[in-house]
Amino acid sequence: MGKNGDITKSINLDISLDELETDPGLRIPISEYNPNIRDEVRRKYLLRGSCQPRNHDFSLTQFGKQSRKFSSAWFDKYANWLEYSIAKDAAFCLCCYLFKPSIGEQAGGDSFVGKGFSNFKKQDRLQIHIGGLTSAHNQAWKKCQALKNQNQHIQSFYLKQSEQDRRLAFRGDDKFEMSSNRGNFLELLQYTADQNHVVKAITLKNAPENLKLTSPDIQKEIVSDAAAETIDVIIKDIGDSLFSVIVDESRDISVKEQMAVVLLYVDKKGQVIERFVGIEHVANTTAPSLKAAIDKLFSRYGLSLCRLRGQGYDGASNLQGEFNGLKALILKENPYAFYVHCFAHQLQLFLVSVAKKQPQVASLFILITSVVNIVGASSKHCDILRGKQYDKIAEALESGEILSGRGLNQEISLKRPGDTRWGSHYGTLISLIALFSSVIDVLAIVANDGANSEQRFEANNLLQLMLTFEFVFSLHLMKTLLGITNELSKALQRKDQDIVNAMNLVKICKQRLQLMKDDGWDSIFSQVSTFCGIHEILIPNTDDTFVAQGRSRRKSPKVTNLHHFRVDIFYSVIDMQLQELNYRFNDVNTDLLLCVACLCPNDSFAAFDKKRLIYFADYYLKDISTIELLVLSDQLETYIADMLSSNVFLELKSIGDLAQTLVQTRKNDVYSLVYRLVTLSLLLPIVTATVERAFSAMNVVKNQLRNRMEDQWMNDILLVYIERDIFNKLDNELIMQRFQSMKTRRGKL
Repeated sequence: MGKNGDITKSINLDISLDELETDPGLRIPISEYNPNIRDEVRRKYLLRGSCQPRNHDFSLTQFGKQSRKFSSAWFDKYANWLEYSIAKDAAFCLCCYLFKPSIGEQAGGDSFVGKGFSNFKKQDRLQIHIGGLTSAHNQAWKKCQALKNQNQHIQSFYLKQSEQDRRLAFRGDDKFEMSSNRGNFLELLQYTADQNHVVKAITLKNAPENLKLTSPDIQKEIVSDAAAETIDVIIKDIGDSLFSVIVDESRDISVKEQMAVVLLYVDKKGQVIERFVGIEHVANTTAPSLKAAIDKLFSRYGLSLCRLRGQGYDGASNLQGEFNGLKALILKENPYAFYVHCFAHQLQLFLVSVAKKQPQVASLFILITSVVNIVGASSKHCDILRGKQYDKIAEALESGEILSGRGLNQEISLKRPGDTRWGSHYGTLISLIALFSSVIDVLAIVANDGANSEQRFEANNLLQLMLTFEFVFSLHLMKTLLGITNELSKALQRKDQDIVNAMNLVKICKQRLQLMKDDGWDSIFSQVSTFCGIHEILIPNTDDTFVAQGRSRRKSPKVTNLHHFRVDIFYSVIDMQLQELNYRFNDVNTDLLLCVACLCPNDSFAAFDKKRLIYFADYYLKDISTIELLVLSDQLETYIADMLSSNVFLELKSIGDLAQTLVQTRKNDVYSLVYRLVTLSLLLPIVTATVERAFSAMNVVKNQLRNRMEDQWMNDILLVYIERDIFNKLDNELIMQRFQSMKTRRGKL
């Protein structure tokens, strides 16, 4: 019964080795794994190495009148086996976990395997646990070494002696040697072999010991090893540095929710680095689920949440929510992980919000979408539009209204506004104004000769609505307002985002909107009146009573046309834009970023403000102590005097350039506190372009023809592809060694 019970409790063969628990305090006993996969589980843990969260903020434990805690220095002394469990605040032994002998309480017995060792005041117990040459710990350590040595494994000898002629299996119905279409990989491999006699001598049918390494499973393992080596380089490069996380979510082609994670940090050269570290499938997109996925990823790579100094998201409610979003859950654990909403998304959300909240603006974009649908519904309508526009340009050129020249009078088309496409609303309005008369002509043709009655009715209705003063007024008003924010939109989409420039543009946008509200009415009204005159659209008398279309005069509010257009539309829309701008670019984040701007070296450090920088340091009391704040005040004085006397620093333009130059001149050590502020400022994620590009890559890798790709397979491919600058520098020997160590192989590479 006992044996049957053990078999029942053993873990199935189909367990995913990539999902093995990282925290030693939460692992299941090695004896509960199926005997057929225990060696694979052991190898996986040995390849990962000991769980050593060196940057974790270890908690104090009371021992009588004294307090003790785990010391990260022990990791250096017992690097090969010592592990620490964050969940249990206890120490564990990796090799004893993998090969624990049943010897009762010898060498600490279960304390370094099951419940963990937490009596940190007795440091000598760590050395006692190791024991002598024949101790249980050393026996387990020897078994770990033997497992990693491929040549000592009994299955290696068995395969060499009796299974040399067994062939690796191929998947697919058309991958045999005589096939004319075996797939891209095999075809390219065959082509390479045909072109190079050295390659041909060791590949495919000429492979030594028939070790072809061409099956799908082998390919996945090789890519997985390459991805693991790539991520190791990234994690080692981060080291003990502070970092920020940028997260976004999207659905792949198979309608599975995927969460992409990018880490942002400053390397030893003072360069700001953004690295893609993985894409995680999440069953749902609630904040707790996303937080659990991030915790799992951090644990897998030995990253500590206490080193996090920034969060960057696109603003979705489950990410950015004030009370229960991912932002709030992380801030509960680490109040110094400041959240910065992606500026480009903020601006786009601000535009979309205004477009949906203000009735006249909402009607404008609904109507424009319908116009785009009608005019662009068929190639015939598009050809008519192009023909009409061509005729008008030719007529204008002939009359001298416009000039000809290279790059002038290019063909344009109507653009559809999209809530997720930056700048699309502004582009739509520009193209409609430029093509207005041609669009009217096309709608008139469709209204008379449409394919069916519904199309003719819709075209006629759109024609009547577009030829009204209210439509033209809303069109030009929104074009002018969005033109004010267009430069900000372009600046926020740049990869090398300049914080100072971005914040100045936000400020300028607010100033220009306020100026337009105060003094812009006459200009916009004159512009609209001129446009209406050209296109023969009736201009209402401003003193007449306004009557809304579709309402009787008796039920309409008693306001003049001037009041309706100036107060109900002009002032209302601008006030809403100012309100949304102030909300999206809130005071807390804006204040934090304005403090950052004081570090900018542009214009001979013109933005330098000592008080603001000390105020900025107050945000990071975990990184800059109270005593260091007093030192910082004096150090800033010396720092700015030094910077202003050096031509090297006076020519710098951005904070990123400043960080690199400080490192190059070794003044990061001289002004260590100032450099710490510079580093913290660079960790604030302003844009989420990198994580957006990860999803673009995902759509290329996992497409309609490859919609059944497994999550781990897709993650490994994306990691190697996106971080190919690291992958291309990897030594092939490292990947081969990892591949060889994963399991028992037919032959040794």
